[in-house]
Amino acid sequence: MTNAGVFLVQTVFGLYLTMVIVRFMLQLAQADFYNPIAQAVVKLTQPFVAVLQKVMPRTGRFSIATLVLGFFVQMLLILVVLIIAGFGLPNPLDLAAWSIIGLASQVLDLLFFAILASIVLSWLAPQTKHPGAFLLHQLTEPVMSPARRMLPNLGGLDFSPILVFIMINLVDMLVIQNLASSYGMPRGLVLGL
Repeated sequence: MTNAGVFLVQTVFGLYLTMVIVRFMLQLAQADFYNPIAQAVVKLTQPFVAVLQKVMPRTGRFSIATLVLGFFVQMLLILVVLIIAGFGLPNPLDLAAWSIIGLASQVLDLLFFAILASIVLSWLAPQTKHPGAFLLHQLTEPVMSPARRMLPNLGGLDFSPILVFIMINLVDMLVIQNLASSYGMPRGLVLGL
């Protein structure tokens, strides 16, 4: 029963956290918020973001409130999973560190899968005008464009996704995994870790 509870909590909170992270990434990428998918993400996250925006200023391209909401959702997710699993309440500093690590891990995972989906779409429907494909392009382009400039022109072949995948995996292995183990983060606490 405990595993089912943990699964259910991780699924529900994970989906909402994914929407918050997508909203944050859309802000960073200066994506088209008239896109119907972007509008759905904004509408689903706006009630909690609006509360935080009243006390937190907007800086540059993004709203700090969105990032703080992601932190709190991740923290609540970890807290509920620990309680369901019978571990009790953790040290607040550990909880905050685990939340930051989990949030960073989720951002990397989301970027990885967005690039993978973009690659598959470019093979299956290269000329599609679907709002989802356009949104994927806008989310991944800030990372893919610098990678393309680093690689030589190979006659129409784009190896920049491979370079970005290598960088994502290196950051995950060298930074995220080491931070998780140094802060004593239990395995399976955050999806992807």
